Amino acid sequence: MEARLAELSYSDAMASIEERLRELGLELPAAKAPVANYLGTKRSGDQLFVSARVSELRGEVGSEVSRDEAYAAARETALALLAIIRADIGDLDRILSVDKLLGLVRSASTFTEQPRVVDGASDLLVEVFGDAGRHARTATGVAQLPFGAAVQLEMVLSVR
Repeated sequence: MEARLAELSYSDAMASIEERLRELGLELPAAKAPVANYLGTKRSGDQLFVSARVSELRGEVGSEVSRDEAYAAARETALALLAIIRADIGDLDRILSVDKLLGLVRSASTFTEQPRVVDGASDLLVEVFGDAGRHARTATGVAQLPFGAAVQLEMVLSVR
């Protein structure tokens, strides 16, 4: 896996992030507006705080949802966050680095592989941004998430 990620390094490709997404066969979904009284992103200096987004996948990981299904949901949720970021700042090439990823996994009481689930998002961010996509991370299990979602993600980025 590590060799594949190195092979896909954005910094080596010298392509725009949009070109990189196309190379990877990825398409960002339409950005969804917040569902309550908050912003999708908030900038403070050169940091961009990205509000949490829940996955479209519903259910408890480890009982109703498999680890692999949840991994894919984390990957899709990361793409949804990138769509919100693009809508808010206008250009993904303004991202200097992904600094922090928080992943919450709605987990059965015996499920302990939350880090493997959140790898879906982490792997995607490294594929898209190369070394700039490597980040600090929290991956933890919770009893419930909004709307019964399986996964919830939020990020902190450095932007220009």
